[in-house]
Amino acid sequence: MVGIVLLGIFVVLLVFGAPIAICLGMSSVAAILVQGAGKPIEAIMSVLPRLCSSASSKFVLLAIPFFILSGNVMEKAGISGRLINLAEKCLGHIKGGMAIVCVAVSCFFAAISGSGPATVAALGLIMIPAMVKAGYSPAFSCALMAAGGAIGVVIPPSITFVVYGSIADASITNLFISGLLPGLLMGAGLIAAALFLGRKMDLTVMPKAAGKERWTAFKDAFWGLLMPIIILGGIYGGFFTPTEAAAVSVFYGLAVGVFIYREINFKKLIDILIDSCSTTATVMFITMGATLFAYVLTRARLDLAIKNFMLDITNGNWIVFFIIVNIVLLIAGCFLDSTSALYIFTPLFAPVALELGISPIHLGVVIIVNLAIGLFTPPVGVNLYVACGIGNIKIEEITKGIIPCLIAELAALLLVTYVPGISTMFVGA
Repeated sequence: MVGIVLLGIFVVLLVFGAPIAICLGMSSVAAILVQGAGKPIEAIMSVLPRLCSSASSKFVLLAIPFFILSGNVMEKAGISGRLINLAEKCLGHIKGGMAIVCVAVSCFFAAISGSGPATVAALGLIMIPAMVKAGYSPAFSCALMAAGGAIGVVIPPSITFVVYGSIADASITNLFISGLLPGLLMGAGLIAAALFLGRKMDLTVMPKAAGKERWTAFKDAFWGLLMPIIILGGIYGGFFTPTEAAAVSVFYGLAVGVFIYREINFKKLIDILIDSCSTTATVMFITMGATLFAYVLTRARLDLAIKNFMLDITNGNWIVFFIIVNIVLLIAGCFLDSTSALYIFTPLFAPVALELGISPIHLGVVIIVNLAIGLFTPPVGVNLYVACGIGNIKIEEITKGIIPCLIAELAALLLVTYVPGISTMFVGA
C-alpha cells in the first residue's frame, strides 16, 4: 500500500508538471502518513525536520554551493571568450575545426564550472553562431553545444559526483579521477560525429593563425587555463579536499575576474551571488525531497524487494545488471534532473552492485554518464532548452541534430560500462 501511494502520487504530480522537488516531497509525506496511520500526527511528522536537516547538513555537500558559485564567477569573468579565442587560433584552420573547438572548449570549461547548463550558457553565445557561420545547420550547432555541455557533469570537478559520493559513501577524490577519461571519451565521440557529418558539407575555415597570434591568445587565456590545474592538482596532490578545493576555486575566480580580467564589478557580483543562491536552494530542496523519498523506500522495505528482484533477474551476471541500469537511467534521464535521479536510483542500484562485486566508483561513473546523456535528450533535457534559447530555434527543430550526438554518446556509454578500466585504471577500484 505504501509503495502504491508513494509511486502513484509521484507519477501523478510529475505528469501534471509539478517541480520535481514537490513531486518527491509530497509523495513521501503522503506515504509517511499512510505508514503511521493510527499514530498522533505530531509523532508521524516529527521525523520530517530531522531527515531534512541531516540531508542538507553533510559536510561533503558544502562543495555544491561553492562549485555553483565558482562556475557562475567563471562564466562572468570573461574566461569562456578567451578560451574560445585560443581554441580558434589553434584549430580554426582545420575543416570542421569549429566543431572541434566547440567540444574541446566544452571539455575544458567543464573542468571549471562542473555544470552542464552553465557550460552551455557560457559558451553557446559565441560557439553556436560561429558554427552556423562555418556551415553547420542551426539544429546541429545547438545539439552539439548541448551535448558538449553535458560533459560538464562527467569531467571533474563535477557537482553530480559530489552528490553521488555523499549517497554511496564513495571517495569524491577517486570519483573525480575516474570521470576524466570517460569525459574525454565522450568529447572524442562528439568530435568524430561532427567530422563525419561535415565531410560532405561545404564548411568554411579560418585562416591559419600565426605563431605570434597563438601566443597572444595563450597569454590572454592563461589565468583561465590555470584554474583546473589548481583545483584538480590540489585535490589529487592531497593539498585540500574537494570541498576545500571548491572554496579555493571561488576565491581564485574572483581574483581573476576582478583584478586581472576586470570583468566583474559590484553589480555583476550581486547578480552572481543571487543566481548562485537560487541554484543552491533548488538543489538542496531536491536533496531534501529525495531523502524523504529514499527514507520511505527503506522503511517500507521496498529497496530490499527491488534488490532481491534485480538479483533474481540478473542471476549474478554483471553484464545483465548494467543493461538494466543503462535502460532505466536513460529513460529516467529524459524526465528527471540529475540530483533527483541520483537520490532515487543510487540506493537501489548500489547494494546490488556490491553483491555482484562491482566497484562503487565504476557504478558511479556509469550512472553519471547516463545522466549526462539525459541533459540533452527531450522532453526535460535542460541543456537543449538553454541551447535552443541561444540559437533561437524550437525544441522540435533540434531533434535531427541530436541523433548523431546521441549515437556518439551511447557508444561512449557502452565502452565506459563494459570496459571498467576506463574509469578505474587510475584509482585501483
